[in-house]
Formats: sequence, C-alpha cells, structure tokens
Amino acid sequence: MNPGSTASAAATGTTVLDGFSLEMTGKDIAGLDGARPVIPVGTRINVTFLGNEDLRMRLDAARAVKRLGFVPVPHISARRLPSRQALEQFLDGLRADGTCDDVFVIGGDPASPHGPYPDALSIIRDGLLQAHGVRHVGISGYPEGHPAIPEHELWGSLADKYNELEAQGLSGSIITQFGFDSDAVLAWVRRVRECGIDLPVRVGVPGPAGVRRLLTFAARFGVGTSTSIAKKYGLSLANLMGTAGPDKFLRALAAGYDPAVHGELKAHFYTFGGLKTTAEWAARFKEEG
Repeated sequence: MNPGSTASAAATGTTVLDGFSLEMTGKDIAGLDGARPVIPVGTRINVTFLGNEDLRMRLDAARAVKRLGFVPVPHISARRLPSRQALEQFLDGLRADGTCDDVFVIGGDPASPHGPYPDALSIIRDGLLQAHGVRHVGISGYPEGHPAIPEHELWGSLADKYNELEAQGLSGSIITQFGFDSDAVLAWVRRVRECGIDLPVRVGVPGPAGVRRLLTFAARFGVGTSTSIAKKYGLSLANLMGTAGPDKFLRALAAGYDPAVHGELKAHFYTFGGLKTTAEWAARFKEEG
C-alpha cells in the first residue's frame, strides 16, 4: 500500500473499521439471522447478560452466533450472578456448546451484587474461566468515566484486571463504553498506554439510530452530549426525530489515530438501531471509502 492510500484510509475511518465487532442481546437471534448476509464471516459478536434474560436465552444466542459463522463472545455480568454455581452452570453450558473460548467480563448494573461477585476482577480471580477453557477475556473501559464509579477507581480497576490476566496467562482486550467525542477516546487510549497496558482496544461506537434513542442511552451511561460534542458527532439536538450515524466520529478517530501511540484499535458497535442496520451501514461506509 502506498502512502497516499494509507492517508486515504485514515481519512475515511476504514482503518479502525477493519475487523469490527458487534453486540446483540439474547432476543436478537432472528435479527442476527436476517443480518447474516452483510456481516463478514468470522466477525466477533458479543452476547449481552441482561437482567431480563435467562440462562437458556444466553446459551441459545451464543450457539446461534457460532452456527451462523461468527465468533461468539458471551458476556458475564458479575453482579447479576446469584452464586458461584450459577457461574459454573453458565460456563458448563458454553463449554458444551464450544462457545467458551472468548468471554467479556463486566461488573454489571445492579447497585448491590446478587451473589459473591462484586466486580469483574473477582470473576477473573476465581479460576473458573480457565477451568472451563476460556482463553481470551474482554474487560471494560470508560473514556468519559462512569456515573457511579470515581475515576481513580476506574483506573485502578483497569490496572488490576490487566495484571490479573497477565498473571493467569490469559489474553485480553478492552471494549470501551460508547461515546461521541473522538478526542476524549484518543486521549484516554493514550493514557492507557502510558500506564503500561498494551491490550488491544475496541472503541465503543453507537451504530446508526434515532437521535432521541442515542441521547437516552447516553444519559443512562453518563456519556457527554454537550452542544459542541453533539455538533461535532453529527447529532441534531433540534431534530430528535432524526437519525445519526458514526461517520464523522470514525473519520475523526482515524485521523487522530497513531498506532505508535495508541496501539491496536478497532471498532465495536453497540447496535441500538438493530444488527442489520448497523452491518449494512458498515458495509456501505467501507465501500464508499
């Protein structure tokens, strides 16, 4: 590839779009099936661990991801687990289905743990992941902070999880909360590298969706939506009935991305507008360059 084509790729955002991953819920199996023709074979697809889903739904969804030719990445929500036995049962099911290689471990939404696991670190330390054949563990990152966790605790937790993965010989990666400010993301990733954490980072990106829906999720997760950030992203605060995609965000992210500084970056789509809509948008964006 000549220098001109490299610059072009950076300008369009396709550099971070290569090898993107997607997220689905346990209820999205039909949606995944419908989106299959436009999702590249081998794409990593995260399967959520929500409070309104049960064990069977989660296992069925991971199984469907594999059956359709993709890589399942089941979530494990530490605070939603009522017991160690519940974690074992989930991991047993994943192992039986051949969907346990990759998982994403997160603390979860409940204010108080439902069982013995208060956070993602406690899951990693338990030893059950390795015992069930897990080889890769995704952990979370918050470029704009977390509404319920102080910043110093977030950084300490990230370092502790990274060190524990290293100590246990598990490979890992970071998936960030979605955001609308590419500058904040790049500054956060730079700091991650300065802390000596070299895990690949998947930058959370909201797939194309209604503006009102995006703002609702942003408020829930503490994502900044000031007028300047919204304008830079392409959100119209005056037209809440409109839709918005991450075109500008990905171009700005790629324009500021320096592999020597930021390490490995890829996009992870939160499919607020649906799997097919997001996958079709990604295919079109790459084609248009």
